Amino acid sequence: MGLIKENVKDLLMQLPKDVNLVCAVKSRRLKEILEAIEAGVKIIGENYIQEAEEHFKVIGNRVKWHLIGHLQLNKVKKAIRIFDMIETLDSLKLAEELNRRCKEMGKIISVLIEVNSAEEPQKFGILPKNLISFIKELSYLENIKVQGLMTMGPNLKDPERIRPYFKLTRELFESIKNLNLNNIEMKYLSMGMSDSYLVAISEGANIIRIGTKIFERR
Repeated sequence: MGLIKENVKDLLMQLPKDVNLVCAVKSRRLKEILEAIEAGVKIIGENYIQEAEEHFKVIGNRVKWHLIGHLQLNKVKKAIRIFDMIETLDSLKLAEELNRRCKEMGKIISVLIEVNSAEEPQKFGILPKNLISFIKELSYLENIKVQGLMTMGPNLKDPERIRPYFKLTRELFESIKNLNLNNIEMKYLSMGMSDSYLVAISEGANIIRIGTKIFERR
């Protein structure tokens, strides 16, 4: 068995049944991605539209596709042809463009709101204090379906130091859930990567985004 297959199988065995594994494939070769799929990966996470288009040509609908990188307005039309979920919705402009393009296509797209939980100025995402008002605005858009939240957290070596940001995002998730807003379903909490996914799961994540732990470091 190849190393990638072993890594995927080990991961899937240790994950709780309600936790979804997104295989983050940024800059990975098609051969590597296919090996991960053969081992049981069911969701591919892409950072870039151009890479996603190339991979989708070969893989197609054998898996679900999540966009886990920033989405530019001018790439929305291409994105909705490929992706089942956009994990990085971070502005009203983007939401409205997604809604407009999906309406033209007759599609409803699932989205997660990206939360800038550490309030880092260089990162995308909605600030925690603005999240509830932002989500209320989205509840009127008929062709996007808000299904939860996503956060990166700060880039720290010790995953325990990221825990407070995961905890905050989980608390926001629960607060929004309790509001029972129209067209807003708090179903998914996407947090944690190769170094921090265990902490994220312990704080309530049910989507984790794993690249290095599957493919090894470049």
